[in-house]
Amino acid sequence: MSVRTNRMATPRPFLKWVGGKGQLLPKLIERVEAAGEFGRYHEPFVGGGALFFELQRTNRLPRARSYLSDNNDRLIETYQGVQSGVERIIKLLERHKARHSEDYFYEIRSKVPRDPLARAARIIFLNKTCYNGLYRENRKGQFNAPFGRYKNPAICDADNLRAVAVALTHAKLECRHFFEVSKHAKVGDLVYFDPPYHPVSKTASFTSYDKSGFGEDSQILLAKVFEELTDRGVKAILSNSMTGFVQQLYRDRRFKID
Repeated sequence: MSVRTNRMATPRPFLKWVGGKGQLLPKLIERVEAAGEFGRYHEPFVGGGALFFELQRTNRLPRARSYLSDNNDRLIETYQGVQSGVERIIKLLERHKARHSEDYFYEIRSKVPRDPLARAARIIFLNKTCYNGLYRENRKGQFNAPFGRYKNPAICDADNLRAVAVALTHAKLECRHFFEVSKHAKVGDLVYFDPPYHPVSKTASFTSYDKSGFGEDSQILLAKVFEELTDRGVKAILSNSMTGFVQQLYRDRRFKID
């Protein structure tokens, strides 16, 4: 079945995330459709959530609950904030927008509010106004991307935020390690893994989405989880770089590699 959609229709990702899959969505949708009907949907590295929102926008998600998770607690708290308090977040973002400047950016970056909705609005504001929309943390878990010099950053897209809140209505949002999906995914469910990619070179590496990083040991564990899920009848799709290391992890198994 072919579904025609407006590419700019809401909901869309409300955060820019390194490794976002906006440009690959047509290819990912092909693979989702090839997987056939599925029960619940799981995305253990949710990031910007491009595939989740595309599935929502094109009515491809079943009515059963979606499970979205990530190891970055600031990211998940931001999703939860939009899910439960979108109107207050919109008001907070409008205030940030009114005061936006380089000095204000660094002032907000240096302070972490106690209120969870204020923290969620802070992350969205910093994401929209930092250099290249790059979410980056130091080893202490502190946001450390510099100021981005944009003429008119889209700090508050109220319509999209409201649409995102609706899309998240039946989603379970949790901060947890990716291997925990093994405890929750059932036969017939669909899992999409979009981990930090294995670097194609020593100088082309970025795994600082959070303070824990994502090295080769994590890639090896991910391959084991992927195999375990498919062995017990869970539908699974995974994105990664086409390095020799990654190919070796999956080549000797029965997986289809594109």
